[in-house]
Amino acid sequence: MTPPIQVRSLGRVPYEATWRAMQSFTAGRNAHTEDEIWLVEHAPIFTLGQAGRREHLLTEVGIPVLAIDRGGQVTYHGPGQVVAYVLLDLRRRGYGVKELVRRLEQAVIEVLAAEGIVAMRRAGAPGVYVGTGEGEAKIAALGLRIRNGCSYHGLSLNVAMDLSPFAAINPCGYAGLAVTQMQDQGGSLSPARVAERLTECLLRLL
Repeated sequence: MTPPIQVRSLGRVPYEATWRAMQSFTAGRNAHTEDEIWLVEHAPIFTLGQAGRREHLLTEVGIPVLAIDRGGQVTYHGPGQVVAYVLLDLRRRGYGVKELVRRLEQAVIEVLAAEGIVAMRRAGAPGVYVGTGEGEAKIAALGLRIRNGCSYHGLSLNVAMDLSPFAAINPCGYAGLAVTQMQDQGGSLSPARVAERLTECLLRLL
């Protein structure tokens, strides 16, 4: 029987305190610790992953920058974005990080499809994208850390936010990468409702 996943809707929380809480939760796990999903929103912040290079921060716009321990480069978090942190024992669930990434992407793709938004993966660039060619834009970002077979960090889905801070960075390390959100793709759901639908998909897929 697949172990249950506890869902915690934490509201708007400080980024660094939440990150430290994820580290502490993961370090303190044992074979009986239940898996969890944390649904959050953050105040404006740029986070720089382990491979992150400062040159991808293009200009100073008064938003704090925090170097953290997830994979990937630089991204932006802010109000109107749904963030889901997945704290899973992957050994117990029987799949690895590549499969976890695929399932996270699929959850986002299904949430978007229900709103009439066609989305897809991009080879070699984790996340979810809409459009093609010059019209391609990223709508969801992924970044994970695996420690002792357990995951933390997760995904962020742009719903109805101020996208202008993305212009101050090379999103995920890609110069010129366009960024979009559900609201601009015809979606009408509030971030809270998107979080509910995303949770339903994650619980089924994970």
